[in-house]
Amino acid sequence: MKLAGIFLLLAGWGIVLSAIVLFSQAASRECFVLAGMCLEAFGLFMTFRGAHGRSDRGRMVE
Repeated sequence: MKLAGIFLLLAGWGIVLSAIVLFSQAASRECFVLAGMCLEAFGLFMTFRGAHGRSDRGRMVE
């Protein structure tokens, strides 16, 4: 999960940077920048989730 989170962070940066360069209209640029930032936030969540994990993994519940 940590590796997937890192790839999502990179993809989010790519979307944001390409939206700034390619789109001249403010509405479409803002939409793609927002989508890229959401993707970055999800990637950050996945990275931290993979790095810290759950402490009760593997424990049997009685």
